[in-house]
Amino acid sequence: MEPGPGGACRPPKPGLGRSRPGGAGSSLSRPGPGCRVAAVLPAGGCGERMGVPTPKQFCLVLERPLISHALRALESVHWIEDIVVAVTRENMEAMEDIIQRYQHKRIALVESGVTRHRSIFNGLKAMAEHGATMKLSKPEVVIIHDAVRPFVEEDVLLKVVTAAKEHGAAGAIRPLVSTVISPSADGCLDHSLERARYKASEMPQAFLFDVIYKAYEQCSDYDLDFGTECLQLALQYCQTKAKLVEGTPDLWKVTYRRDLYAAESVIKERISQQICIVKDTKEDGEHVGLLEEMLRNEFKHANITSQAWGHSARDLDHIILEPYYNFVCVNVMNSGCHETQKLLKLLEDSHLSIFYPLVVISVHFVADNSVSLGEKMEDLRQIRELAKEVKKRNILLYGLLIYYPQDELKLQERLGQGTDIIAALIKERNPGLAGQLLVA
Repeated sequence: MEPGPGGACRPPKPGLGRSRPGGAGSSLSRPGPGCRVAAVLPAGGCGERMGVPTPKQFCLVLERPLISHALRALESVHWIEDIVVAVTRENMEAMEDIIQRYQHKRIALVESGVTRHRSIFNGLKAMAEHGATMKLSKPEVVIIHDAVRPFVEEDVLLKVVTAAKEHGAAGAIRPLVSTVISPSADGCLDHSLERARYKASEMPQAFLFDVIYKAYEQCSDYDLDFGTECLQLALQYCQTKAKLVEGTPDLWKVTYRRDLYAAESVIKERISQQICIVKDTKEDGEHVGLLEEMLRNEFKHANITSQAWGHSARDLDHIILEPYYNFVCVNVMNSGCHETQKLLKLLEDSHLSIFYPLVVISVHFVADNSVSLGEKMEDLRQIRELAKEVKKRNILLYGLLIYYPQDELKLQERLGQGTDIIAALIKERNPGLAGQLLVA
Protein backbone atom coordinates (compact mmCIF):
# COMPACT_ATOMS: atom_id res chain seq x y z
CA MET A 1 0.00 0.00 0.00
CA GLU A 2 1.20 3.46 -0.88
CA PRO A 3 1.23 6.02 1.94
CA GLY A 4 -0.73 9.18 1.22
CA PRO A 5 0.21 12.70 2.26
CA GLY A 6 0.74 13.01 5.98
CA GLY A 7 0.91 9.26 6.40
CA ALA A 8 -2.72 8.69 5.35
CA CYS A 9 -3.70 5.20 4.29
CA ARG A 10 -4.15 4.58 0.58
CA PRO A 11 -5.89 1.44 -0.75
CA PRO A 12 -4.48 -0.61 -3.58
CA LYS A 13 -6.04 -0.39 -7.00
CA PRO A 14 -9.05 -2.71 -6.86
CA GLY A 15 -8.92 -5.96 -8.80
CA LEU A 16 -11.59 -7.82 -10.70
CA GLY A 17 -15.00 -7.65 -9.07
CA ARG A 18 -16.60 -10.54 -7.28
CA SER A 19 -19.94 -10.34 -4.90
CA ARG A 20 -23.95 -9.50 -3.78
CA PRO A 21 -26.61 -12.14 -3.90
CA GLY A 22 -29.99 -11.21 -5.24
CA GLY A 23 -29.14 -8.87 -8.08
CA ALA A 24 -29.77 -5.18 -8.57
CA GLY A 25 -33.40 -5.56 -9.63
CA SER A 26 -34.48 -7.85 -6.83
CA SER A 27 -36.46 -5.19 -4.92
CA LEU A 28 -38.16 -3.42 -7.82
CA SER A 29 -41.51 -5.11 -7.21
CA ARG A 30 -41.53 -4.37 -3.48
CA PRO A 31 -43.17 -1.25 -1.99
CA GLY A 32 -40.97 1.49 -0.58
CA PRO A 33 -41.49 3.79 2.42
CA GLY A 34 -43.38 6.43 0.42
CA CYS A 35 -40.92 9.26 0.90
CA ARG A 36 -37.61 10.48 -0.47
CA VAL A 37 -34.77 8.49 1.13
CA ALA A 38 -30.99 8.87 0.85
CA ALA A 39 -28.07 7.26 2.64
CA VAL A 40 -24.71 8.38 4.05
CA LEU A 41 -21.73 6.03 4.41
CA PRO A 42 -18.73 7.33 6.36
CA ALA A 43 -15.65 5.67 4.81
CA GLY A 44 -12.72 7.74 5.95
CA GLY A 45 -11.20 5.49 8.62
CA CYS A 46 -7.87 3.67 8.47
CA GLY A 47 -9.03 0.56 10.33
CA GLU A 48 -6.25 0.36 12.92
CA ARG A 49 -7.84 -2.68 14.63
CA MET A 50 -7.68 -4.64 11.39
CA GLY A 51 -3.90 -4.81 11.70
CA VAL A 52 -3.28 -4.38 7.96
CA PRO A 53 -1.96 -1.33 6.09
CA THR A 54 -5.02 -1.09 3.81
CA PRO A 55 -8.08 0.66 5.30
CA LYS A 56 -10.58 -2.12 6.01
CA GLN A 57 -13.26 -0.66 3.74
CA PHE A 58 -10.86 -1.23 0.83
CA CYS A 59 -9.74 -4.73 1.84
CA LEU A 60 -10.68 -7.36 -0.71
CA VAL A 61 -13.39 -9.95 -0.08
CA LEU A 62 -13.63 -12.40 -2.98
CA GLU A 63 -11.24 -10.03 -4.78
CA ARG A 64 -13.66 -7.10 -4.48
CA PRO A 65 -13.33 -4.17 -2.02
CA LEU A 66 -15.49 -4.51 1.07
CA ILE A 67 -17.11 -1.11 0.51
CA SER A 68 -18.30 -2.26 -2.90
CA HIS A 69 -20.27 -5.06 -1.22
CA ALA A 70 -21.92 -2.53 1.12
CA LEU A 71 -22.74 -0.19 -1.76
CA ARG A 72 -24.24 -3.05 -3.71
CA ALA A 73 -26.49 -3.90 -0.77
CA LEU A 74 -27.83 -0.32 -0.63
CA GLU A 75 -28.15 0.39 -4.33
CA SER A 76 -30.11 -2.82 -4.89
CA VAL A 77 -32.91 -1.15 -2.87
CA HIS A 78 -34.66 0.91 -5.54
CA TRP A 79 -36.24 3.47 -3.17
CA ILE A 80 -32.87 4.71 -1.86
CA GLU A 81 -32.33 7.58 -4.29
CA ASP A 82 -28.84 8.83 -3.39
CA ILE A 83 -25.89 7.30 -1.57
CA VAL A 84 -23.26 9.74 -0.32
CA VAL A 85 -19.88 8.25 0.56
CA ALA A 86 -17.50 10.31 2.71
CA VAL A 87 -13.91 9.34 1.86
CA THR A 88 -10.52 10.93 2.48
CA ARG A 89 -8.99 13.16 -0.17
CA GLU A 90 -6.12 10.67 -0.56
CA ASN A 91 -8.57 7.86 -1.36
CA MET A 92 -10.97 9.84 -3.54
CA GLU A 93 -9.45 8.63 -6.82
CA ALA A 94 -9.44 5.01 -5.66
CA MET A 95 -13.11 5.32 -4.65
CA GLU A 96 -13.99 6.77 -8.06
CA ASP A 97 -12.20 3.80 -9.63
CA ILE A 98 -14.28 1.38 -7.55
CA ILE A 99 -17.52 3.08 -8.58
CA GLN A 100 -16.60 2.87 -12.24
CA ARG A 101 -15.16 -0.65 -12.16
CA TYR A 102 -18.16 -2.18 -10.41
CA GLN A 103 -20.74 0.01 -12.14
CA HIS A 104 -22.21 1.45 -8.96
CA LYS A 105 -25.11 3.84 -9.46
CA ARG A 106 -26.55 6.83 -7.58
CA ILE A 107 -23.25 7.40 -5.69
CA ALA A 108 -21.89 10.82 -4.75
CA LEU A 109 -18.53 11.41 -3.05
CA VAL A 110 -17.64 14.00 -0.44
CA GLU A 111 -14.45 14.52 1.50
CA SER A 112 -14.52 12.88 4.90
CA GLY A 113 -13.67 14.53 8.19
CA VAL A 114 -11.06 13.41 10.70
CA THR A 115 -13.65 11.50 12.74
CA ARG A 116 -16.73 9.42 11.97
CA HIS A 117 -19.17 12.11 13.14
CA ARG A 118 -17.42 14.79 11.08
CA SER A 119 -17.60 12.53 8.01
CA ILE A 120 -21.33 11.98 8.50
CA PHE A 121 -21.87 15.72 8.96
CA ASN A 122 -20.03 16.40 5.69
CA GLY A 123 -22.35 13.96 3.91
CA LEU A 124 -25.43 15.62 5.39
CA LYS A 125 -24.17 19.08 4.45
CA ALA A 126 -23.75 17.96 0.84
CA MET A 127 -27.47 17.09 0.75
CA ALA A 128 -28.62 20.16 2.66
CA GLU A 129 -26.66 22.56 0.47
CA HIS A 130 -27.97 21.01 -2.77
CA GLY A 131 -24.51 20.74 -4.34
CA ALA A 132 -24.89 21.56 -8.02
CA THR A 133 -21.94 19.42 -9.05
CA MET A 134 -23.39 16.31 -7.38
CA LYS A 135 -27.07 17.00 -8.22
CA LEU A 136 -28.17 16.04 -4.73
CA SER A 137 -31.34 17.19 -3.05
CA LYS A 138 -32.45 17.05 0.57
CA PRO A 139 -34.27 13.82 1.46
CA GLU A 140 -37.08 13.47 3.97
CA VAL A 141 -35.34 10.52 5.65
CA VAL A 142 -31.63 9.75 5.66
CA ILE A 143 -30.09 6.35 6.42
CA ILE A 144 -26.70 6.24 8.12
CA HIS A 145 -24.85 3.00 7.57
CA ASP A 146 -21.27 1.70 7.81
CA ALA A 147 -19.09 1.01 4.79
CA VAL A 148 -17.88 -2.18 6.50
CA ARG A 149 -21.28 -3.79 7.13
CA PRO A 150 -21.92 -5.55 3.81
CA PHE A 151 -24.96 -7.70 4.66
CA VAL A 152 -27.79 -5.25 5.37
CA GLU A 153 -31.10 -6.42 3.89
CA GLU A 154 -33.97 -4.38 2.48
CA ASP A 155 -36.40 -5.51 5.20
CA VAL A 156 -34.22 -4.00 7.94
CA LEU A 157 -33.70 -0.80 5.96
CA LEU A 158 -37.45 -0.44 5.43
CA LYS A 159 -38.16 -1.01 9.14
CA VAL A 160 -35.76 1.68 10.35
CA VAL A 161 -36.90 4.18 7.69
CA THR A 162 -40.58 3.59 8.48
CA ALA A 163 -39.90 3.97 12.21
CA ALA A 164 -37.87 7.13 11.61
CA LYS A 165 -40.75 8.69 9.66
CA GLU A 166 -43.00 8.17 12.67
CA HIS A 167 -40.62 8.83 15.56
CA GLY A 168 -37.94 11.06 14.02
CA ALA A 169 -35.12 8.57 14.59
CA ALA A 170 -34.67 4.80 14.59
CA GLY A 171 -31.85 2.30 14.84
CA ALA A 172 -31.22 -1.42 14.62
CA ILE A 173 -30.29 -3.24 17.82
CA ARG A 174 -29.10 -6.73 18.71
CA PRO A 175 -28.82 -8.66 22.00
CA LEU A 176 -25.52 -8.31 23.83
CA VAL A 177 -23.29 -11.34 23.46
CA SER A 178 -21.03 -10.60 26.44
CA THR A 179 -21.66 -9.00 29.81
CA VAL A 180 -20.43 -5.39 30.04
CA ILE A 181 -18.25 -4.59 33.05
CA SER A 182 -16.67 -1.41 34.36
CA PRO A 183 -13.09 -1.66 35.69
CA SER A 184 -11.80 0.54 38.48
CA ALA A 185 -8.73 2.77 38.19
CA ASP A 186 -6.51 0.00 39.60
CA GLY A 187 -7.69 -2.53 36.99
CA CYS A 188 -10.10 -4.42 39.23
CA LEU A 189 -13.81 -5.00 38.69
CA ASP A 190 -15.87 -2.03 39.79
CA HIS A 191 -19.32 -3.21 38.67
CA SER A 192 -21.09 -5.10 35.89
CA LEU A 193 -24.29 -4.38 33.98
CA GLU A 194 -27.30 -6.66 33.88
CA ARG A 195 -27.00 -7.90 30.31
CA ALA A 196 -30.73 -8.54 29.81
CA ARG A 197 -31.47 -4.82 30.32
CA TYR A 198 -29.11 -3.63 27.55
CA LYS A 199 -28.80 -4.00 23.80
CA ALA A 200 -26.01 -3.50 21.27
CA SER A 201 -26.58 -0.54 18.94
CA GLU A 202 -25.98 -1.55 15.32
CA MET A 203 -26.41 -0.05 11.88
CA PRO A 204 -28.40 0.93 9.87
CA GLN A 205 -29.95 3.93 11.59
CA ALA A 206 -32.43 6.33 10.01
CA PHE A 207 -33.56 9.88 10.82
CA LEU A 208 -35.85 12.57 9.61
CA PHE A 209 -33.26 14.65 7.80
CA ASP A 210 -34.13 17.88 9.62
CA VAL A 211 -33.75 16.16 13.00
CA ILE A 212 -30.27 14.73 12.50
CA TYR A 213 -29.00 17.76 10.58
CA LYS A 214 -30.15 20.10 13.35
CA ALA A 215 -28.47 17.84 15.92
CA TYR A 216 -25.15 17.95 14.07
CA GLU A 217 -25.36 21.74 13.70
CA GLN A 218 -25.72 22.11 17.48
CA CYS A 219 -23.35 19.46 18.79
CA SER A 220 -20.02 20.37 20.34
CA ASP A 221 -16.52 19.76 19.02
CA TYR A 222 -16.16 17.16 21.75
CA ASP A 223 -19.17 15.29 20.36
CA LEU A 224 -17.81 15.49 16.83
CA ASP A 225 -14.35 14.29 17.85
CA PHE A 226 -15.13 11.63 20.43
CA GLY A 227 -18.78 10.64 20.04
CA THR A 228 -19.92 7.51 18.20
CA GLU A 229 -23.70 7.23 18.66
CA CYS A 230 -25.87 9.20 16.22
CA LEU A 231 -29.08 8.28 18.06
CA GLN A 232 -27.70 9.98 21.18
CA LEU A 233 -27.15 13.23 19.25
CA ALA A 234 -30.79 13.24 18.13
CA LEU A 235 -31.89 12.71 21.73
CA GLN A 236 -29.50 15.21 23.31
CA TYR A 237 -29.95 18.10 20.88
CA CYS A 238 -33.43 17.55 19.41
CA GLN A 239 -35.14 15.65 22.23
CA THR A 240 -36.00 12.95 19.70
CA LYS A 241 -36.28 9.49 21.23
CA ALA A 242 -35.23 6.88 18.71
CA LYS A 243 -37.41 3.87 18.03
CA LEU A 244 -35.31 0.73 18.43
CA VAL A 245 -35.81 -1.97 15.80
CA GLU A 246 -34.66 -5.56 16.25
CA GLY A 247 -31.93 -6.23 13.70
CA THR A 248 -30.86 -9.46 12.02
CA PRO A 249 -27.76 -11.49 12.99
CA ASP A 250 -25.95 -10.53 9.77
CA LEU A 251 -25.64 -6.83 10.63
CA TRP A 252 -22.20 -7.38 12.16
CA LYS A 253 -19.32 -5.08 11.40
CA VAL A 254 -16.05 -6.17 9.81
CA THR A 255 -13.52 -5.05 12.40
CA TYR A 256 -10.66 -7.56 12.62
CA ARG A 257 -8.76 -9.49 9.99
CA ARG A 258 -10.60 -12.70 10.82
CA ASP A 259 -13.86 -10.92 9.97
CA LEU A 260 -12.75 -10.70 6.35
CA TYR A 261 -12.64 -14.49 6.16
CA ALA A 262 -16.02 -14.70 7.87
CA ALA A 263 -17.50 -12.23 5.37
CA GLU A 264 -16.10 -14.24 2.47
CA SER A 265 -17.61 -17.40 3.91
CA VAL A 266 -21.04 -15.77 4.23
CA ILE A 267 -20.94 -14.51 0.65
CA LYS A 268 -19.85 -17.88 -0.71
CA GLU A 269 -22.70 -19.57 1.14
CA ARG A 270 -25.23 -17.10 -0.25
CA ILE A 271 -24.17 -17.22 -3.88
CA SER A 272 -23.95 -21.03 -3.77
CA GLN A 273 -27.73 -21.21 -3.40
CA GLN A 274 -28.56 -20.42 -7.05
CA ILE A 275 -27.65 -23.24 -9.44
CA CYS A 276 -28.59 -23.71 -13.07
CA ILE A 277 -28.16 -27.09 -14.79
CA VAL A 278 -27.79 -26.49 -18.51
CA LYS A 279 -28.18 -29.36 -20.96
CA ASP A 280 -28.81 -29.84 -24.64
CA THR A 281 -32.11 -31.37 -25.71
CA LYS A 282 -30.11 -34.21 -27.29
CA GLU A 283 -28.55 -35.22 -23.97
CA ASP A 284 -31.40 -36.93 -22.13
CA GLY A 285 -29.87 -40.16 -20.87
CA GLU A 286 -30.63 -41.73 -17.53
CA HIS A 287 -27.24 -40.68 -16.18
CA VAL A 288 -28.07 -36.98 -16.70
CA GLY A 289 -31.36 -37.29 -14.80
CA LEU A 290 -29.67 -39.15 -11.95
CA LEU A 291 -26.97 -36.51 -11.62
CA GLU A 292 -29.60 -33.78 -11.45
CA GLU A 293 -31.49 -35.71 -8.76
CA MET A 294 -28.33 -36.15 -6.70
CA LEU A 295 -27.50 -32.45 -6.95
CA ARG A 296 -30.96 -31.54 -5.67
CA ASN A 297 -30.43 -33.86 -2.72
CA GLU A 298 -26.99 -32.36 -2.04
CA PHE A 299 -28.23 -28.74 -2.20
CA LYS A 300 -31.52 -29.22 -0.35
CA HIS A 301 -32.15 -25.54 0.31
CA ALA A 302 -30.81 -24.15 -2.95
CA ASN A 303 -32.77 -22.81 -5.90
CA ILE A 304 -31.89 -25.29 -8.65
CA THR A 305 -33.30 -24.98 -12.13
CA SER A 306 -32.78 -27.30 -15.08
CA GLN A 307 -32.73 -25.70 -18.50
CA ALA A 308 -32.49 -27.41 -21.87
CA TRP A 309 -31.59 -25.26 -24.81
CA GLY A 310 -31.68 -25.72 -28.51
CA HIS A 311 -29.79 -23.62 -31.02
CA SER A 312 -30.23 -20.13 -29.54
CA ALA A 313 -28.59 -18.55 -26.52
CA ARG A 314 -31.91 -16.76 -25.94
CA ASP A 315 -33.17 -20.03 -24.47
CA LEU A 316 -31.22 -19.11 -21.32
CA ASP A 317 -32.04 -15.39 -21.11
CA HIS A 318 -34.04 -15.82 -17.90
CA ILE A 319 -31.01 -17.01 -15.92
CA ILE A 320 -29.49 -13.55 -16.29
CA LEU A 321 -32.52 -11.97 -14.61
CA GLU A 322 -32.65 -14.32 -11.61
CA PRO A 323 -29.56 -14.22 -11.44
CA TYR A 324 -27.60 -17.47 -11.10
CA TYR A 325 -23.95 -17.64 -10.10
CA ASN A 326 -23.36 -21.38 -10.60
CA PHE A 327 -23.75 -23.42 -13.77
CA VAL A 328 -23.46 -27.15 -14.40
CA CYS A 329 -23.21 -27.45 -18.18
CA VAL A 330 -23.75 -30.98 -19.55
CA ASN A 331 -22.17 -31.35 -22.98
CA VAL A 332 -23.57 -33.51 -25.75
CA MET A 333 -21.65 -36.73 -26.29
CA ASN A 334 -18.58 -36.30 -28.48
CA SER A 335 -19.23 -32.57 -28.95
CA GLY A 336 -16.16 -31.40 -27.06
CA CYS A 337 -16.91 -28.14 -25.21
CA HIS A 338 -19.42 -26.72 -27.70
CA GLU A 339 -22.27 -26.30 -25.19
CA THR A 340 -19.91 -24.85 -22.61
CA GLN A 341 -18.60 -22.31 -25.09
CA LYS A 342 -22.14 -21.16 -25.89
CA LEU A 343 -22.86 -20.72 -22.19
CA LEU A 344 -19.62 -18.82 -21.55
CA LYS A 345 -20.42 -16.39 -24.36
CA LEU A 346 -23.84 -15.72 -22.87
CA LEU A 347 -22.36 -15.12 -19.40
CA GLU A 348 -19.64 -12.83 -20.71
CA ASP A 349 -22.27 -10.69 -22.46
CA SER A 350 -24.40 -10.56 -19.30
CA HIS A 351 -21.74 -8.86 -17.11
CA LEU A 352 -23.01 -10.85 -14.08
CA SER A 353 -19.43 -11.57 -13.09
CA ILE A 354 -18.79 -7.92 -12.26
CA PHE A 355 -20.19 -8.57 -8.79
CA TYR A 356 -19.36 -12.20 -7.97
CA PRO A 357 -17.21 -14.96 -9.46
CA LEU A 358 -19.35 -17.21 -11.64
CA VAL A 359 -18.70 -20.95 -11.41
CA VAL A 360 -19.13 -22.97 -14.59
CA ILE A 361 -18.59 -26.74 -14.44
CA SER A 362 -18.32 -28.34 -17.86
CA VAL A 363 -19.56 -31.93 -17.40
CA HIS A 364 -18.73 -34.61 -19.95
CA PHE A 365 -20.19 -38.11 -19.75
CA VAL A 366 -18.30 -40.96 -21.39
CA ALA A 367 -19.34 -44.62 -21.52
CA ASP A 368 -16.72 -46.92 -20.00
CA ASN A 369 -15.97 -48.69 -23.26
CA SER A 370 -16.29 -45.80 -25.70
CA VAL A 371 -12.92 -44.05 -25.61
CA SER A 372 -9.81 -44.14 -23.50
CA LEU A 373 -9.13 -41.54 -20.85
CA GLY A 374 -6.15 -40.29 -22.83
CA GLU A 375 -8.28 -39.71 -25.94
CA LYS A 376 -10.95 -37.85 -24.02
CA MET A 377 -8.38 -35.73 -22.22
CA GLU A 378 -7.01 -34.74 -25.60
CA ASP A 379 -10.50 -33.85 -26.83
CA LEU A 380 -11.05 -31.65 -23.80
CA ARG A 381 -7.64 -29.94 -23.76
CA GLN A 382 -9.35 -26.68 -24.69
CA ILE A 383 -10.87 -26.41 -21.20
CA ARG A 384 -7.60 -25.08 -19.84
CA GLU A 385 -7.35 -22.43 -22.55
CA LEU A 386 -11.00 -21.45 -22.16
CA ALA A 387 -10.57 -21.19 -18.39
CA LYS A 388 -7.52 -18.96 -18.72
CA GLU A 389 -9.44 -16.57 -20.96
CA VAL A 390 -12.70 -16.33 -18.99
CA LYS A 391 -10.91 -16.07 -15.65
CA LYS A 392 -9.94 -12.55 -16.71
CA ARG A 393 -13.66 -11.78 -16.62
CA ASN A 394 -14.18 -13.39 -13.21
CA ILE A 395 -15.63 -16.67 -14.52
CA LEU A 396 -14.19 -19.82 -12.96
CA LEU A 397 -14.38 -22.72 -15.42
CA TYR A 398 -13.77 -26.32 -14.32
CA GLY A 399 -13.98 -29.56 -16.28
CA LEU A 400 -15.53 -32.77 -14.96
CA LEU A 401 -15.27 -36.08 -16.77
CA ILE A 402 -17.67 -38.80 -15.57
CA TYR A 403 -17.21 -42.34 -16.87
CA TYR A 404 -20.50 -44.17 -16.55
CA PRO A 405 -20.67 -47.97 -16.57
CA GLN A 406 -23.62 -50.16 -17.54
CA ASP A 407 -23.82 -51.57 -14.02
CA GLU A 408 -26.43 -49.55 -12.10
CA LEU A 409 -24.66 -49.69 -8.73
CA LYS A 410 -21.37 -48.54 -10.22
CA LEU A 411 -23.23 -45.79 -12.08
CA GLN A 412 -24.68 -44.54 -8.79
CA GLU A 413 -21.21 -44.56 -7.26
CA ARG A 414 -19.66 -42.59 -10.14
CA LEU A 415 -22.46 -40.04 -10.13
CA GLY A 416 -22.13 -39.69 -6.37
CA GLN A 417 -18.44 -38.88 -6.81
CA GLY A 418 -19.31 -36.38 -9.52
CA THR A 419 -21.90 -34.74 -7.26
CA ASP A 420 -19.35 -34.39 -4.46
CA ILE A 421 -16.89 -32.74 -6.83
CA ILE A 422 -19.51 -30.32 -8.18
CA ALA A 423 -20.63 -29.39 -4.66
CA ALA A 424 -17.06 -28.73 -3.54
CA LEU A 425 -16.30 -26.54 -6.57
CA ILE A 426 -19.45 -24.46 -6.09
CA LYS A 427 -19.01 -24.00 -2.35
CA GLU A 428 -15.27 -23.29 -2.36
CA ARG A 429 -15.00 -21.30 -5.64
CA ASN A 430 -11.27 -21.99 -5.70
CA PRO A 431 -9.63 -19.98 -8.52
CA GLY A 432 -6.54 -22.16 -8.27
CA LEU A 433 -8.47 -25.15 -9.68
CA ALA A 434 -9.90 -23.24 -12.64
CA GLY A 435 -8.94 -24.96 -15.88
CA GLN A 436 -8.48 -28.38 -14.26
CA LEU A 437 -10.22 -31.46 -15.69
CA LEU A 438 -11.39 -33.60 -12.76
CA VAL A 439 -12.43 -37.23 -13.16
CA ALA A 440 -15.15 -39.20 -11.37
